[in-house]
Amino acid sequence: MGHECRVVIVMACDDDVLPLNERIETAADEGELEEIYNTERHLLYVACTRARDWLLVTGVALGSEFLADMKLD
Repeated sequence: MGHECRVVIVMACDDDVLPLNERIETAADEGELEEIYNTERHLLYVACTRARDWLLVTGVALGSEFLADMKLD
């Protein structure tokens, strides 16, 4: 089981930041692109699920498409 914190803040969950456009542009093929998306989605999930009491997710623009994948209560 992973480490938990009372409060977790996940910053910059904007559409052009998560996943990072520069990383997507370096994908050599469809398989590598899928791996990038899966890794980025997994990292966001892990970060958000470390919050024991409070989770704050921030951004300044349109939110990342990955946020819709998460059901947080």
